[in-house]
This record gives sequence, C-alpha cells and structure tokens, in this order.
Amino acid sequence: MIQALWRRRGVPLAWLLLSRQPVRLLIALAGISFAGILMFMQLGFRDGLFDASVTIHRLFDADLVLMSPRSMSSISMAGFPERRLIQTMAEPAVESVSPVHWNFVLWRNPETRSTRSLLALGFEPDDALFVDSMLADQSASLRQKGRVLFDARSRPEFGPVAERFNAGQVVESEVAGQRVRVSGLVELGPSFGADGNLITSRETFRSLLPSTSRGSIELGLIRLRDGADPEAVAERLRAWLPNDVSVFTKKAFIEFEKNYWRSSTAIGFIFSLGAAMGFVVGCVIVYQILYGDVSDHLPEYATLMAMGYPLRDLLAVVVREGLMLALVGYVPAYAAGEGLYALIRGSTQLPVGMSPQRAVLVFSLILVMCMGSALVAMRKLADADPAEIF
Repeated sequence: MIQALWRRRGVPLAWLLLSRQPVRLLIALAGISFAGILMFMQLGFRDGLFDASVTIHRLFDADLVLMSPRSMSSISMAGFPERRLIQTMAEPAVESVSPVHWNFVLWRNPETRSTRSLLALGFEPDDALFVDSMLADQSASLRQKGRVLFDARSRPEFGPVAERFNAGQVVESEVAGQRVRVSGLVELGPSFGADGNLITSRETFRSLLPSTSRGSIELGLIRLRDGADPEAVAERLRAWLPNDVSVFTKKAFIEFEKNYWRSSTAIGFIFSLGAAMGFVVGCVIVYQILYGDVSDHLPEYATLMAMGYPLRDLLAVVVREGLMLALVGYVPAYAAGEGLYALIRGSTQLPVGMSPQRAVLVFSLILVMCMGSALVAMRKLADADPAEIF
C-alpha cells in the first residue's frame, strides 16, 4: 500500500519552480513579509488608537452615561446641568448616580519643573467610579483637599512620580498653579487624547479649575437595578429629559468616542490608507516574481502542453506557487508584528497588541494578494502557443 501511494505521489512542481532560484524566492518572501509587517503596523496603530481612546470609558462603573450634546469627544467635553443627573433618580430602574468632572489641567514635573497637560477626573470619593477595585482603598484619601491619585502609567515626561511614591517619598507638585500631593497611584494608561491621568475629589477639582460651575458636570454615571434593560431605560430617559443632555448606554458611549477618532479625524483614514499601500506593494512584488517565473519557464510549460497536459493543470501550478508564497511569507510577518507590538507597548504604553481578528485579516489579505497576483500572471501562460514558443 505504501508503495502504491509512493507511486501515486504528485511531483511538487510548484515548489521546485520556486526553490530553483533561491535568491528570487528570498526576495519574494522578503517583499511579502514587508507588506505583511506594514499592514500589521498600520492596522495595529489604528486599532490601538481606538482602544486607547476609550481606556477610561471602559472602566467606568455605569450602565448609562449622561453627557452634553455639545461634547464632541474626550478632548472636547462640554458641561451640562447637574440637576439632569439628579432628575434621573425619578426613574424606578435607576439605583444610583455619580457626577463626574472631566477636563485637562497643566501638571508641573516635580523634577524638571516643566509643565504638561494631563486629564483630570473629579468625583465624590464615596462613589464608585470604576468597575475595577483600584480606587476602593485609596479614595478615602481624596476627602482631604489637595490630594490626588496619579496614573502610574502616564508618560515619563510627567516626572518620576510613581518611582518616588513607591520609594516612600512625599510627592508634591503643582496643577494649574495649585499645590497638590499625590496620595496614591492608579493604572489607567495614556491615550491619543491624554498622555497622563489624574483623579481627585470634586472639591479639589473645582479648586484647580475655579471657572468650573458648581451646578455643571461633564459626565453623569448611572447605575441601574439588577435586571433592568439599559436600552429601554435610556429610551425612557431620552423621552422626558430636556434636550440639553444626551443619554448613552455604556456601549454607545464607548462607540461615540471611537466614532470621533474614526470619522471626525484623519488619523483612522491615514492608518487604513497605509495598510492599503502595504497591500498594493505586496501585490506588485508577488506579481513580478510570478510573472518572471512563468516567463522563464514558458518553454517547459509549452512542452507539457504539447505532451497533452491540460491548461488548467498548469494554471494550478502557478496558483499553488502563490499559495506557498502566502503561507511561507506570512510567518515572519506575524513574528515581526508581535515583536514590534511589544516594543511599542513598552515605549508608548499604548494598548497595541496582536488580536486573532487582525491576524486572520492580514493573512487573508496576504492570501488574496498572492492568489490575485498569480491569477494575473497566469494570463501569459494562458496566451502561450506551443508552436510559437518553439
């Protein structure tokens, strides 16, 4: 049986044609890998931008969110009357609410004395701000005016705040010209809109930004009773609340922020265009390799056609060449993508990582790139006339 299978084995013609010229094969694989790496990086930056823009949004302990209709994104938040949040308590499904201030302030580096903008959140220390328990043991310290929680994952330009605090030192600095003391650390991470984050009480927040109206807030977090449908409750609140406030479910609140970066800025388009350019570059490289291979072996193909081999079998050889190039070229692109993602995370603290969806997408694009180039290159073989070649 083994001998019968051995006699029936197929000749790996596609691989023999590719490996006959190792230099050309390496160039083709390098081109495919380069195109794959470019697509991985561009799509990774794009998705990382969207994920980083909603890092804090995801952490909020809320089922519904109130926001001013004049707010465009996290970098352009407008205030709305706090009484609108209090009015939502009339809805039987609402269990509790939390007013939140959201604005950017200038932080002075305690070491270099330079200033840099970071995002400040103000809330009532007794309220549940995040679903994570990171604030549970530290929020009590914010009841004292002038105390803040600093984001340990903020960019290093803000100074060695986390290092000094963990070393047991008293860390003080200036925010908006006011003296503050770091009473704890949280881990949120920077985004494209904010390089660092600061959490404090509403009292301290208003002292840092005295222009903030006492009757105005930027966000209203609403927690519902168990079993309540957020969509249905949101619809009821929209029906009777004035139009000076917008009601979002938490999922819609996250999508609202992502949509701003996706459609209202050129950043998402630029990264998508970069991925498309990588795809085009790969197509050109693979087409040139396969076209050159077909041209170099036209006499051999013509001989096989004269011997009675159908054209579809010869075309299948070129298709298998494209498939092999896609499979072999994808592996180094994936490995390089993982390494570069790790480098970016370590350097920028941005949530850039390999996701299964992106890995499948890039492989699919590389496969389409190679197979499409093979189909175009096969036109020369389909037009070949054995009599003219000889």
